[in-house]
Amino acid sequence: MRFVITPGEPAGIGPDLVIQLAQNHFAHQLVCIADSNMLKQRAKKLNLPLELLPYESESITAQAAHTITVIEQPLANPDVCGQLDKVNAQSQLDALKRAVDGCQSGEFAALITGPMHKGIINEAGIAFTGHTEYLAELTHTKKVVMMLAAPESEHQLKVALATTHLPLSQVSSAITQKSLEEVICILNEEMKNHFGISKPHILVCGLNPHAGEDGHLGNEEIETITPVLNRLRNKGLSLEGPLPADTLFTEPYLKKADAVLAMYHDQGLPVLKHVGFGEAINITLGLPIIRTSVDHGTAIDLAGTGKAKTGSLIAALNMAISMAEKSKG
Repeated sequence: MRFVITPGEPAGIGPDLVIQLAQNHFAHQLVCIADSNMLKQRAKKLNLPLELLPYESESITAQAAHTITVIEQPLANPDVCGQLDKVNAQSQLDALKRAVDGCQSGEFAALITGPMHKGIINEAGIAFTGHTEYLAELTHTKKVVMMLAAPESEHQLKVALATTHLPLSQVSSAITQKSLEEVICILNEEMKNHFGISKPHILVCGLNPHAGEDGHLGNEEIETITPVLNRLRNKGLSLEGPLPADTLFTEPYLKKADAVLAMYHDQGLPVLKHVGFGEAINITLGLPIIRTSVDHGTAIDLAGTGKAKTGSLIAALNMAISMAEKSKG
């Protein structure tokens, strides 16, 4: 199979990670959409061997060590490690579009993305809230779900989010029966289609402390979450909850779970990053393509130093391969 990688922000560690990844042999073909001169200069700065191979769509070959196949996506300005340049913003978005087009046509089995810097893209006059939203727009997908996974953790923990980057004051009103049902259905289907689990068992967090304690600490569990869970259980879904988040992430629960649904960002992700920091990954559910990503930012200060760690990118690639293989099966 063939997998496509976009390095993301050229002034950050994305290019470093791709070059470090390319030092290894892979049974599948890796294609990087990037400026070849940038990759050559960064490899030289890192003192790592790198041979750039021309892209031939008709031929899929295993990836030899110290090589990577490149689809040329030139930068407007030469990159400088650690120095953001808004002129190069459009190039990153063009690379993503090319990658998505290739995934949708079947040219690539999956997309693995490096970190982008939202601020510099917006400074370029381009409205951009993040990879996930941009990919949803490119694929005309109305609803996507953010899930982070720690594949090397004891229970291969996977945490999906009912809401993502919202102020805490807005979370309750953002969780409606309709939105929650959509999120759970997407999570359930993706666990079946891309993870090979015929009947996923999903643990669902309550919103309030102690899952509302029968309405004494909030009514969202009674009025919103429980009715949705009951309705979906009647349709055959295996759901447990709403459960207090302070006890859900413990051995008795996690050993029987395929995934956890948290109600908001900092309810579930601190636990996941505690058990998988540096090797956790971001997966976008609900897209018509497979997309995995690193779980960290651009780390501008580490670009070109050789100190960037590839754990999350390697985990993202391995997860994309696993998901693609299960999808084909």
